[in-house]
Amino acid sequence: MIESLFPYEWIVEAVDRIQPYIIQTPLIHDIERDLYLKCENHQITGSFKARGALNKALTLQPWEREHGLVAASAGNHGQGIALAGKTLNTHVRVFCSNTAAPNKIEAMRKLGAEVILVAGGYGDAEKAGLDFAANTLTTWISPYNDSQVIAGQGSICLEILRSKSTLGNATWIVPTSGGGLISGIGVGLKQYYTDARLIAVQAVASPFMHAVYNDRKQENVEDLPTIADGLSGPIQSGSITIPLVRHYVDDFILVDENEIEMAIAFAWWQYGEKIEASAATALAAILSGKVTNRPAVLILSGGNIQDEKFKDILSRHGKKSTIGNIS
Repeated sequence: MIESLFPYEWIVEAVDRIQPYIIQTPLIHDIERDLYLKCENHQITGSFKARGALNKALTLQPWEREHGLVAASAGNHGQGIALAGKTLNTHVRVFCSNTAAPNKIEAMRKLGAEVILVAGGYGDAEKAGLDFAANTLTTWISPYNDSQVIAGQGSICLEILRSKSTLGNATWIVPTSGGGLISGIGVGLKQYYTDARLIAVQAVASPFMHAVYNDRKQENVEDLPTIADGLSGPIQSGSITIPLVRHYVDDFILVDENEIEMAIAFAWWQYGEKIEASAATALAAILSGKVTNRPAVLILSGGNIQDEKFKDILSRHGKKSTIGNIS
């Protein structure tokens, strides 16, 4: 049974373990549209990734910490691992694509991480990080293929339900890449609320988990550039998230680049929230009309968008053209 693969109790333990180190982020209610927005863009490091990274690092044995931590990241997981390394006073290496957002690379370095740039996309950076960890004594921490990382991400779900239990029967919309976030939320949500509807969303430009969810091979997936860089790239073969996503997710949709940009602008003009493109995919699912269920819980997964890119999007998607008539 899937419950034996990932017990709900791991998430409960993670909530208590990471509580001293994270922020309980705001849950905004858009009454007019009956949307609840979990603002992980206010999280320490500006992303939900700190939850999983800290939970994993705090469960390591002393000897595992002493040898240092290594990860691959588009930027947010790397910041989470860097924060964990700073908290535990251990060295952190992050393998990162040389096309990653400069602001995220700089943020990792400011937190003390050694950032190693790799030519290519996220998949190339992950391979380089896995190879390095395999040939050294360093401790590899995946952004998704790790039970304790997933448990840390799942703490978001319990945080929401403890503040508003009626949302257990809502539709939940979650940005998805390797599946760590939506797996943790799925385990936490459907432990007691089996009627809840859980929807994954990804960029159409790099739909690897979408393909896996629909029993298609990753080798046939085209990996195009996307503004939602945190959701791009292939999934590690045999990842624990694959059976979890297939079991807990009720639907998986794709949004395009324009829809993502419009959601970034909408979040700013309507809510005053600065979110990055990966986070905006959840809102894009609503704005595009691809999800109409209400009430809906949207996980705004992070806010680490480059200032120049953010300003450009706002200049091209003004307030009037972005608000639309969704209900």
